[in-house]
Amino acid sequence: MIPAHQNHVVTTIETIPNDTATASPTLYQRIRKVLNRDLLVTLALGQVLSLLICGIGLTSKYLADDYHANTPVFQCFLNYILLFLVYTTTLAVRQGEENLLAILKRRWWKYMILGLIDIEANYLVIKAYQYTTLTSVQLLDFVIPVVLLLSWFFLLVRYKPVHFVGVGVCLLGIGCMVGTDVLVGRQQGLGETEVIWDLLVLAGATLYGISNVCEEFIVKNLSRVEFLGMMGLFGSFFSGIQLAIVEHKELLRVPWDWQIGLLYIGFSACMFGLYSFMPVVIKRTSATAVNLSLLTADLYSLFCGLFLFQYRFSGLYLLSFCVIVLGLVLYASSSTYVAQDPRVYKQFRNAGHQSGVTEPSHLGPLEPSVTYTSLGQEIEEEPRVRLA
Repeated sequence: MIPAHQNHVVTTIETIPNDTATASPTLYQRIRKVLNRDLLVTLALGQVLSLLICGIGLTSKYLADDYHANTPVFQCFLNYILLFLVYTTTLAVRQGEENLLAILKRRWWKYMILGLIDIEANYLVIKAYQYTTLTSVQLLDFVIPVVLLLSWFFLLVRYKPVHFVGVGVCLLGIGCMVGTDVLVGRQQGLGETEVIWDLLVLAGATLYGISNVCEEFIVKNLSRVEFLGMMGLFGSFFSGIQLAIVEHKELLRVPWDWQIGLLYIGFSACMFGLYSFMPVVIKRTSATAVNLSLLTADLYSLFCGLFLFQYRFSGLYLLSFCVIVLGLVLYASSSTYVAQDPRVYKQFRNAGHQSGVTEPSHLGPLEPSVTYTSLGQEIEEEPRVRLA
Protein backbone atom coordinates (compact mmCIF):
# COMPACT_ATOMS: atom_id res chain seq x y z
CA MET A 1 0.00 0.00 0.00
CA ILE A 2 1.16 3.48 -0.92
CA PRO A 3 0.55 6.06 1.77
CA ALA A 4 -2.25 8.46 0.99
CA HIS A 5 0.04 11.44 1.18
CA GLN A 6 2.34 9.83 -1.48
CA ASN A 7 -0.46 8.78 -3.85
CA HIS A 8 0.02 11.74 -6.16
CA VAL A 9 2.79 13.66 -7.95
CA VAL A 10 3.04 17.38 -7.63
CA THR A 11 4.55 19.22 -10.58
CA THR A 12 5.38 22.87 -10.27
CA ILE A 13 5.97 24.96 -13.38
CA GLU A 14 7.87 28.12 -12.76
CA THR A 15 8.27 30.72 -15.46
CA ILE A 16 11.69 32.23 -15.52
CA PRO A 17 11.89 35.76 -16.92
CA ASN A 18 13.97 36.02 -20.07
CA ASP A 19 16.15 38.73 -18.63
CA THR A 20 17.30 36.41 -15.83
CA ALA A 21 17.70 33.33 -18.03
CA THR A 22 20.14 34.88 -20.47
CA ALA A 23 22.45 37.82 -20.42
CA SER A 24 21.67 40.96 -22.39
CA PRO A 25 22.80 40.64 -26.04
CA THR A 26 25.91 42.53 -27.02
CA LEU A 27 26.07 45.12 -29.80
CA TYR A 28 27.65 42.56 -32.12
CA GLN A 29 24.82 40.10 -31.44
CA ARG A 30 22.23 42.80 -32.13
CA ILE A 31 23.88 43.68 -35.45
CA ARG A 32 24.02 40.02 -36.44
CA LYS A 33 20.35 39.64 -35.56
CA VAL A 34 19.47 42.51 -37.90
CA LEU A 35 21.90 41.61 -40.69
CA ASN A 36 20.77 38.01 -40.91
CA ARG A 37 20.73 35.75 -43.93
CA ASP A 38 17.12 36.54 -44.83
CA LEU A 39 17.81 40.26 -44.87
CA LEU A 40 20.89 39.87 -47.06
CA VAL A 41 19.02 37.63 -49.49
CA THR A 42 16.19 40.17 -49.63
CA LEU A 43 18.61 42.99 -50.39
CA ALA A 44 20.29 40.91 -53.09
CA LEU A 45 16.97 40.06 -54.76
CA GLY A 46 16.01 43.73 -54.76
CA GLN A 47 19.28 44.63 -56.47
CA VAL A 48 18.62 42.08 -59.21
CA LEU A 49 15.35 43.90 -59.90
CA SER A 50 17.23 47.21 -59.91
CA LEU A 51 19.67 45.91 -62.51
CA LEU A 52 16.76 44.84 -64.72
CA ILE A 53 15.23 48.32 -64.35
CA CYS A 54 18.61 49.77 -65.30
CA GLY A 55 18.66 47.63 -68.47
CA ILE A 56 15.16 48.81 -69.38
CA GLY A 57 16.16 52.45 -68.97
CA LEU A 58 19.39 52.14 -70.96
CA THR A 59 17.82 50.33 -73.92
CA SER A 60 14.95 52.84 -74.01
CA LYS A 61 17.41 55.72 -73.93
CA TYR A 62 19.46 54.26 -76.77
CA LEU A 63 16.38 53.63 -78.91
CA ALA A 64 15.09 57.19 -78.40
CA ASP A 65 18.34 59.20 -78.57
CA ASP A 66 20.51 57.30 -81.06
CA TYR A 67 17.93 55.71 -83.36
CA HIS A 68 14.90 58.01 -82.83
CA ALA A 69 12.69 54.99 -82.18
CA ASN A 70 10.05 56.42 -79.85
CA THR A 71 7.82 53.35 -79.55
CA PRO A 72 6.87 52.83 -75.88
CA VAL A 73 3.61 51.04 -76.71
CA PHE A 74 5.36 48.61 -79.06
CA GLN A 75 8.02 47.90 -76.45
CA CYS A 76 5.32 47.09 -73.86
CA PHE A 77 3.44 45.02 -76.43
CA LEU A 78 6.48 42.76 -76.93
CA ASN A 79 6.65 42.12 -73.17
CA TYR A 80 2.95 41.28 -72.92
CA ILE A 81 3.23 38.90 -75.86
CA LEU A 82 6.02 37.04 -74.04
CA LEU A 83 3.89 36.88 -70.88
CA PHE A 84 1.00 35.54 -72.94
CA LEU A 85 3.11 32.84 -74.59
CA VAL A 86 4.60 31.62 -71.31
CA TYR A 87 2.04 32.18 -68.53
CA THR A 88 -1.34 32.51 -70.25
CA THR A 89 -0.77 29.27 -72.14
CA THR A 90 0.24 27.66 -68.82
CA LEU A 91 -3.13 28.65 -67.36
CA ALA A 92 -4.90 27.36 -70.49
CA VAL A 93 -3.59 23.80 -70.04
CA ARG A 94 -4.33 23.62 -66.30
CA GLN A 95 -7.30 21.73 -64.96
CA GLY A 96 -9.94 22.64 -62.39
CA GLU A 97 -10.31 26.00 -60.66
CA GLU A 98 -6.90 27.22 -61.87
CA ASN A 99 -7.85 26.89 -65.53
CA LEU A 100 -7.86 30.04 -67.66
CA LEU A 101 -11.60 29.91 -68.41
CA ALA A 102 -12.49 29.30 -64.75
CA ILE A 103 -10.44 32.33 -63.68
CA LEU A 104 -12.01 34.52 -66.37
CA LYS A 105 -15.53 33.54 -65.28
CA ARG A 106 -14.83 34.67 -61.73
CA ARG A 107 -12.54 37.70 -62.07
CA TRP A 108 -12.29 38.81 -65.72
CA TRP A 109 -13.36 42.42 -65.18
CA LYS A 110 -10.92 42.94 -62.29
CA TYR A 111 -7.98 41.74 -64.35
CA MET A 112 -9.17 43.86 -67.31
CA ILE A 113 -9.01 47.02 -65.19
CA LEU A 114 -5.66 46.01 -63.71
CA GLY A 115 -4.31 45.31 -67.21
CA LEU A 116 -5.31 48.79 -68.41
CA ILE A 117 -3.66 50.38 -65.36
CA ASP A 118 -0.45 48.41 -65.94
CA ILE A 119 -0.32 49.28 -69.64
CA GLU A 120 -0.67 53.02 -69.08
CA ALA A 121 1.83 52.95 -66.20
CA ASN A 122 4.44 51.33 -68.46
CA TYR A 123 3.62 53.72 -71.30
CA LEU A 124 4.09 56.83 -69.17
CA VAL A 125 7.26 55.54 -67.50
CA ILE A 126 8.95 54.61 -70.78
CA LYS A 127 7.97 58.02 -72.18
CA ALA A 128 9.59 59.53 -69.08
CA TYR A 129 12.88 57.77 -69.83
CA GLN A 130 12.79 59.14 -73.38
CA TYR A 131 11.64 62.74 -72.91
CA THR A 132 12.62 63.93 -69.44
CA THR A 133 15.88 64.57 -67.64
CA LEU A 134 17.28 62.08 -65.18
CA THR A 135 16.41 64.46 -62.35
CA SER A 136 12.79 64.54 -63.46
CA VAL A 137 12.69 60.75 -63.68
CA GLN A 138 13.35 60.70 -59.93
CA LEU A 139 9.72 61.80 -59.57
CA LEU A 140 8.94 58.13 -60.20
CA ASP A 141 9.90 57.63 -56.56
CA PHE A 142 6.48 59.12 -55.79
CA VAL A 143 5.35 55.48 -56.12
CA ILE A 144 6.63 54.85 -52.56
CA PRO A 145 4.12 57.03 -50.66
CA VAL A 146 1.40 55.74 -53.01
CA VAL A 147 2.24 52.13 -52.11
CA LEU A 148 2.42 52.99 -48.40
CA LEU A 149 -1.03 54.57 -48.41
CA LEU A 150 -2.67 51.85 -50.49
CA SER A 151 -1.10 49.12 -48.37
CA TRP A 152 -2.35 50.85 -45.22
CA PHE A 153 -5.95 51.25 -46.38
CA PHE A 154 -6.52 48.22 -48.63
CA LEU A 155 -4.05 45.55 -47.45
CA LEU A 156 -4.40 46.72 -43.81
CA VAL A 157 -0.63 46.74 -43.33
CA ARG A 158 0.50 48.59 -40.23
CA TYR A 159 3.97 50.10 -39.92
CA LYS A 160 6.25 50.89 -37.01
CA PRO A 161 8.23 54.12 -36.60
CA VAL A 162 11.38 52.40 -37.85
CA HIS A 163 9.68 51.74 -41.20
CA PHE A 164 8.91 55.42 -41.71
CA VAL A 165 12.47 56.26 -40.69
CA GLY A 166 13.79 53.78 -43.26
CA VAL A 167 11.61 55.27 -46.01
CA GLY A 168 12.76 58.75 -45.04
CA VAL A 169 16.42 57.72 -45.18
CA CYS A 170 15.92 56.18 -48.65
CA LEU A 171 14.28 59.35 -49.93
CA LEU A 172 17.12 61.34 -48.37
CA GLY A 173 19.54 59.30 -50.46
CA ILE A 174 17.52 60.10 -53.59
CA GLY A 175 17.57 63.78 -52.67
CA CYS A 176 21.33 63.59 -52.29
CA MET A 177 21.58 62.09 -55.78
CA VAL A 178 19.38 64.80 -57.32
CA GLY A 179 21.51 67.45 -55.63
CA THR A 180 24.62 65.82 -57.04
CA ASP A 181 23.06 65.97 -60.53
CA VAL A 182 22.69 69.73 -60.13
CA LEU A 183 26.25 70.15 -58.82
CA VAL A 184 27.84 68.26 -61.72
CA GLY A 185 25.71 70.10 -64.26
CA ARG A 186 23.50 67.27 -65.42
CA GLN A 187 20.18 69.11 -64.96
CA GLN A 188 19.16 70.07 -68.46
CA GLY A 189 15.69 71.50 -68.99
CA LEU A 190 13.33 70.69 -71.79
CA GLY A 191 11.65 74.08 -72.03
CA GLU A 192 7.99 74.63 -71.43
CA THR A 193 7.09 70.98 -72.01
CA GLU A 194 9.17 69.83 -69.02
CA VAL A 195 6.38 70.55 -66.52
CA ILE A 196 3.91 68.54 -68.61
CA TRP A 197 6.20 65.51 -68.69
CA ASP A 198 6.86 65.83 -64.96
CA LEU A 199 3.11 65.61 -64.35
CA LEU A 200 2.94 62.54 -66.58
CA VAL A 201 5.77 60.98 -64.57
CA LEU A 202 3.76 61.51 -61.38
CA ALA A 203 0.71 59.96 -63.05
CA GLY A 204 2.77 56.94 -64.13
CA ALA A 205 4.16 56.55 -60.60
CA THR A 206 0.63 56.60 -59.16
CA LEU A 207 -0.55 53.93 -61.61
CA TYR A 208 2.54 51.85 -60.82
CA GLY A 209 1.73 52.05 -57.12
CA ILE A 210 -1.81 50.79 -57.72
CA SER A 211 -0.50 47.96 -59.90
CA ASN A 212 2.15 46.93 -57.34
CA VAL A 213 -0.31 46.78 -54.44
CA CYS A 214 -2.77 44.72 -56.50
CA GLU A 215 0.11 42.44 -57.50
CA GLU A 216 1.06 41.91 -53.85
CA PHE A 217 -2.51 40.95 -52.96
CA ILE A 218 -2.78 38.50 -55.89
CA VAL A 219 0.57 36.73 -55.47
CA LYS A 220 0.07 36.32 -51.70
CA ASN A 221 -3.56 35.17 -51.87
CA LEU A 222 -3.88 33.54 -55.31
CA SER A 223 -0.84 32.73 -57.43
CA ARG A 224 2.02 34.30 -59.34
CA VAL A 225 1.19 32.42 -62.56
CA GLU A 226 -2.41 33.66 -62.46
CA PHE A 227 -1.30 37.28 -62.16
CA LEU A 228 1.25 37.05 -64.97
CA GLY A 229 -1.09 35.04 -67.18
CA MET A 230 -3.87 37.60 -66.85
CA MET A 231 -1.43 40.45 -67.48
CA GLY A 232 -0.26 38.67 -70.61
CA LEU A 233 -3.82 38.14 -71.84
CA PHE A 234 -5.31 41.59 -71.25
CA GLY A 235 -2.00 43.43 -71.66
CA SER A 236 -1.32 42.06 -75.13
CA PHE A 237 -4.94 42.66 -76.19
CA PHE A 238 -5.25 46.30 -75.08
CA SER A 239 -1.65 47.29 -75.89
CA GLY A 240 -2.17 45.85 -79.38
CA ILE A 241 -5.23 48.07 -79.83
CA GLN A 242 -3.35 51.10 -78.49
CA LEU A 243 -0.41 50.31 -80.79
CA ALA A 244 -2.67 50.19 -83.86
CA ILE A 245 -4.33 53.50 -82.97
CA VAL A 246 -1.57 55.81 -81.72
CA GLU A 247 1.80 54.35 -82.74
CA HIS A 248 1.53 52.53 -86.08
CA LYS A 249 3.01 55.49 -88.04
CA GLU A 250 5.91 55.87 -85.60
CA LEU A 251 6.65 52.16 -85.88
CA LEU A 252 6.86 52.40 -89.69
CA ARG A 253 9.44 55.20 -89.41
CA VAL A 254 11.87 53.10 -87.35
CA PRO A 255 15.10 52.54 -89.34
CA TRP A 256 15.24 48.80 -88.79
CA ASP A 257 18.63 47.10 -88.65
CA TRP A 258 20.30 44.44 -86.51
CA GLN A 259 21.39 46.94 -83.84
CA ILE A 260 17.86 48.21 -83.29
CA GLY A 261 16.67 44.60 -83.26
CA LEU A 262 19.16 43.77 -80.51
CA LEU A 263 18.02 46.76 -78.46
CA TYR A 264 14.40 45.65 -78.73
CA ILE A 265 15.39 42.12 -77.75
CA GLY A 266 17.40 43.40 -74.80
CA PHE A 267 14.53 45.59 -73.64
CA SER A 268 12.03 42.73 -73.93
CA ALA A 269 14.34 40.35 -72.05
CA CYS A 270 14.82 42.83 -69.17
CA MET A 271 11.10 43.64 -69.04
CA PHE A 272 10.07 39.98 -69.11
CA GLY A 273 12.63 39.15 -66.43
CA LEU A 274 11.35 42.01 -64.27
CA TYR A 275 7.73 40.88 -64.58
CA SER A 276 8.59 37.23 -63.92
CA PHE A 277 10.90 37.87 -60.98
CA MET A 278 9.14 40.73 -59.19
CA PRO A 279 6.18 38.60 -57.93
CA VAL A 280 8.70 36.23 -56.35
CA VAL A 281 10.34 39.08 -54.44
CA ILE A 282 7.00 40.70 -53.53
CA LYS A 283 5.71 37.42 -52.11
CA ARG A 284 8.84 37.13 -50.00
CA THR A 285 8.77 40.78 -48.87
CA SER A 286 6.17 43.40 -49.83
CA ALA A 287 5.43 45.95 -52.54
CA THR A 288 6.87 48.72 -50.34
CA ALA A 289 10.14 46.89 -49.73
CA VAL A 290 10.50 46.14 -53.46
CA ASN A 291 9.99 49.77 -54.47
CA LEU A 292 12.54 50.88 -51.89
CA SER A 293 15.02 48.41 -53.37
CA LEU A 294 14.38 49.78 -56.85
CA LEU A 295 15.68 53.19 -55.79
CA THR A 296 19.21 51.97 -56.46
CA ALA A 297 18.33 51.41 -60.15
CA ASP A 298 18.86 55.13 -60.79
CA LEU A 299 22.37 54.89 -59.40
CA TYR A 300 23.17 51.85 -61.54
CA SER A 301 22.03 53.84 -64.56
CA LEU A 302 24.38 56.64 -63.51
CA PHE A 303 27.30 54.26 -63.10
CA CYS A 304 26.66 52.84 -66.57
CA GLY A 305 26.41 56.39 -67.91
CA LEU A 306 29.95 57.07 -66.73
CA PHE A 307 31.19 54.71 -69.44
CA LEU A 308 28.44 54.93 -72.06
CA PHE A 309 27.45 58.61 -71.99
CA GLN A 310 30.58 60.18 -70.41
CA TYR A 311 28.76 61.38 -67.30
CA ARG A 312 30.84 63.24 -64.73
CA PHE A 313 31.56 61.21 -61.59
CA SER A 314 31.15 62.49 -58.05
CA GLY A 315 31.78 60.77 -54.76
CA LEU A 316 28.35 61.96 -53.64
CA TYR A 317 26.82 59.28 -55.87
CA LEU A 318 28.47 56.61 -53.74
CA LEU A 319 27.24 58.41 -50.62
CA SER A 320 23.71 58.37 -52.07
CA PHE A 321 23.95 54.65 -52.70
CA CYS A 322 25.11 53.96 -49.12
CA VAL A 323 22.31 56.11 -47.67
CA ILE A 324 19.68 54.25 -49.71
CA VAL A 325 21.04 50.87 -48.63
CA LEU A 326 21.02 52.05 -45.00
CA GLY A 327 17.35 52.99 -45.39
CA LEU A 328 16.61 49.55 -46.82
CA VAL A 329 18.29 47.87 -43.86
CA LEU A 330 16.32 50.01 -41.41
CA TYR A 331 13.02 49.23 -43.14
CA ALA A 332 13.67 45.49 -43.30
CA SER A 333 15.06 45.24 -39.75
CA SER A 334 11.62 45.21 -38.16
CA SER A 335 8.36 43.46 -38.98
CA THR A 336 5.08 44.90 -40.19
CA TYR A 337 1.74 43.38 -39.27
CA VAL A 338 -1.76 43.12 -40.70
CA ALA A 339 -4.52 44.76 -38.68
CA GLN A 340 -7.75 42.97 -37.92
CA ASP A 341 -10.41 44.00 -40.45
CA PRO A 342 -13.24 45.48 -38.32
CA ARG A 343 -15.87 44.38 -40.85
CA VAL A 344 -14.75 40.76 -40.73
CA TYR A 345 -14.51 40.96 -36.94
CA LYS A 346 -18.07 42.29 -36.69
CA GLN A 347 -19.43 39.60 -39.01
CA PHE A 348 -17.67 36.92 -37.00
CA ARG A 349 -19.09 38.18 -33.71
CA ASN A 350 -22.62 38.45 -35.15
CA ALA A 351 -22.45 34.93 -36.57
CA GLY A 352 -21.29 33.60 -33.22
CA HIS A 353 -24.12 35.22 -31.29
CA GLN A 354 -26.73 34.12 -33.83
CA SER A 355 -25.65 30.51 -33.58
CA GLY A 356 -25.91 30.63 -29.81
CA VAL A 357 -22.18 30.22 -29.29
CA THR A 358 -20.80 32.51 -26.64
CA GLU A 359 -17.24 33.63 -26.58
CA PRO A 360 -15.33 32.72 -23.41
CA SER A 361 -14.74 35.85 -21.39
CA HIS A 362 -11.19 34.91 -20.52
CA LEU A 363 -10.04 34.95 -24.15
CA GLY A 364 -10.61 38.68 -24.57
CA PRO A 365 -10.98 40.42 -27.95
CA LEU A 366 -9.81 38.74 -31.09
CA GLU A 367 -6.42 39.76 -32.37
CA PRO A 368 -4.44 38.78 -35.49
CA SER A 369 -2.80 35.42 -34.86
CA VAL A 370 0.07 35.98 -37.29
CA THR A 371 2.44 38.91 -37.50
CA TYR A 372 3.57 39.56 -41.07
CA THR A 373 7.00 40.94 -41.62
CA SER A 374 8.96 42.13 -44.61
CA LEU A 375 11.09 39.02 -44.32
CA GLY A 376 8.53 36.40 -43.36
CA GLN A 377 6.54 35.45 -40.27
CA GLU A 378 7.75 36.54 -36.88
CA ILE A 379 7.46 33.92 -34.15
CA GLU A 380 7.78 35.07 -30.59
CA GLU A 381 10.17 33.18 -28.40
CA GLU A 382 8.43 30.84 -25.93
CA PRO A 383 9.07 31.58 -22.22
CA ARG A 384 11.59 29.34 -20.57
CA VAL A 385 10.11 26.94 -18.01
CA ARG A 386 11.56 24.85 -15.25
CA LEU A 387 9.97 21.70 -13.86
CA ALA A 388 10.25 21.04 -10.15
